[in-house]
Amino acid sequence: GKHRIVIPCLGHFKEEYEKVSKLYMNNKIRTTKYTLLNFLPRNLFEQFHRVANLYFLFLVVLNWIPLVEAFQKEITMLPLVAVLTIIAVKDGLEDYSKYKMDKRINNLLTKVYSR
Repeated sequence: GKHRIVIPCLGHFKEEYEKVSKLYMNNKIRTTKYTLLNFLPRNLFEQFHRVANLYFLFLVVLNWIPLVEAFQKEITMLPLVAVLTIIAVKDGLEDYSKYKMDKRINNLLTKVYSR
């Protein structure tokens, strides 16, 4: 039937453990939504799914048309940029706290039950 091989991650077994452990998925917890590479594009994508942000973007684009221009172009962009920046900072801080919690949980010592 089936059998199981347990290789300790200590001493002279370390090389064999690293070779065998690459074949299996790890069981690390990851609750974060972003990485450093995808934070900005993914955050902007999520923020523009909100109707209010799309409305402000529409006003900015509309103000760049010379016939419709009501305010200075830069002033129209300020509310949108401010909201996007504040929400991005908030999301980044929340995700960083999740990252720290995941790291703490993944590095906890565990006990393995063995008959």
